[in-house]
Amino acid sequence: LFGYATLALPYMYRAVDTGLRTIDVSTLTEAAQSLGASWTRILATVILPNVLISVLSGAFLTFAIVIGEYVFAALLNINSFGPFMVWMGGNRAYEPSALAVIAFIITWACMGLIQLVTRFSKFSTARR
Repeated sequence: LFGYATLALPYMYRAVDTGLRTIDVSTLTEAAQSLGASWTRILATVILPNVLISVLSGAFLTFAIVIGEYVFAALLNINSFGPFMVWMGGNRAYEPSALAVIAFIITWACMGLIQLVTRFSKFSTARR
């Protein structure tokens, strides 16, 4: 299950990233610090309530992807990636590790590609 959560991590990242881009984090943090709030209090009472919907939507999306990938494929007896990894883990020694590394690399490559496309998009409002 942890592997599926890792594969669905880009969806969670994009949801939280969108939530953080909608608020002015630096101004809110500066205002809270000027009133004497600690970092934990700023996160708990200023930042988290503003991005709570984004965190929840990312969590639900990740949960739906994980459940949809493994449970439905296992129940319908379809050979997809999730049940295939479980089957190979029980029957083979080295192939599951190689597939896990390949899936991890593909996931990170896709996340990097999304970041590059977002950064160099002419419609992007967040230039750094």
